[in-house]
Amino acid sequence: MAMFVVLMGALTWIQVFQAGDLNADPRNQRATYREQGRERGPIVVAGEPIVTSVPVDTPYSYLRTYADGPLYAPVTGYSSIVFGQSGVERAAGTVLNGTAPSLWRQRLGDLVTGRQPQGGSVELTLDPAVQQAAWDALEGREGAVVALDPATGAVLALVSSPSFDPNVLAGHDGGPVQTAWQELLDDPGDPLVNRAIAGDTYAPGSTFKLIDLAAALSTGDYDAETRVPAPDTLALPGSGATISNPSGERCDDGETATLALSLAKSCNTPFSQLAITLGEQAIRDQAEAFGWDAELQIPMTVTPGRLGEIADEAELGQAAIGQRDVRATPMQVAMIAAGIANDGEVMAPHVIATERAADLTVVEETEPRTLSEAVTPEVADTMTEMMVGVVENGTGWRAAIDGVRVAGKTGTSQTGINEGTSRDFPHAWFTGFAPADDPQVAVAVVLVNGADPASQQYSGGQLAAPIARAVMQAALR
Repeated sequence: MAMFVVLMGALTWIQVFQAGDLNADPRNQRATYREQGRERGPIVVAGEPIVTSVPVDTPYSYLRTYADGPLYAPVTGYSSIVFGQSGVERAAGTVLNGTAPSLWRQRLGDLVTGRQPQGGSVELTLDPAVQQAAWDALEGREGAVVALDPATGAVLALVSSPSFDPNVLAGHDGGPVQTAWQELLDDPGDPLVNRAIAGDTYAPGSTFKLIDLAAALSTGDYDAETRVPAPDTLALPGSGATISNPSGERCDDGETATLALSLAKSCNTPFSQLAITLGEQAIRDQAEAFGWDAELQIPMTVTPGRLGEIADEAELGQAAIGQRDVRATPMQVAMIAAGIANDGEVMAPHVIATERAADLTVVEETEPRTLSEAVTPEVADTMTEMMVGVVENGTGWRAAIDGVRVAGKTGTSQTGINEGTSRDFPHAWFTGFAPADDPQVAVAVVLVNGADPASQQYSGGQLAAPIARAVMQAALR
């Protein structure tokens, strides 16, 4: 009898509390068969399943299917018998396969009643209208869009283009799945790269001036009307390098300009000089206050933004306008706008709203979490008004929405590539939020190598701002 009790206890402990770890062990070959042999739970957006498991007549019993696969793939990822999982399929894998610790009651019930194990469901924070608007506005161009709820950090849209169809990796016949995988790897558009949060990072260009501005205003020595040096050309200290304003334009009188005008016209020389005056540590501290260099998971891992090594004032002047070794994901840039929109409080972005057991009981619900206090509410208010000026009187006018005050900042960043191909073209950026007086959505857009210098469509204001407008309109519908 004692032996029976010990064995039952051990079995219960393993099935209820250690199942997740055992299934996650890559050495466990039985896990793959078990994953596909049970009804893996759905991934849900706005009450509608976008990923489900359907019964099939194969040894694996269930086939994973993806509705609007390319649209949601940067979030859902894929589940494959050959290549494992990615995205939410991987990050929330133990919930979806029913082995998460939070589902212990369900597993215990399955064990007692002998029911076939089922996975739990995962509900995402995405707004399908916002996601679709971002996808449509990109029009298949290489780029990414991230939209956040500034007050909670909930991800409303996360789009990467080109994308891929996870259905081609979900099949149970290994040959076609291997072929599809190789075709994705060989695709010059790199559809498996998630441009919104991971993999590639991009020079943020003039969107980084928001960091300079926040650092300056936070000292208390500057306000929107403070006049700062704004020469046509700035000689960088200790080097033969110079910085000019975009398209060689003059910033006000060519000697000084207000911070508000400098931001609205996206002048380079005032912000380079400002960063040199404030010093590297002030700029680095301010960037980190907005989440740069931080380990971040939504729950998928976000590649941290970085400033890189800054050896001297000349490099600092270049970093101040989002060039040199400064790199960021669209998520990181969206977090700047969201933090300003939320009175300086940066919320941790998250893409999972709730996790449920198979009987739809909520077992986990994401609570909004403060990531940092990047600036004071007073500084955030000043920055908001200055960003409204960018849209109403400056480079971001194409993001304007009738009847809505929109705050924004444009960016056009050099890639540092010089190979005589389209990869040399600058990246086009826009970040902002709306309505400025009661922010409901913050957005960041990047078009990778999207700004063709030989065309009339050259800047972030021309190319990325209209995309941001479409996304914000969808969120405010």
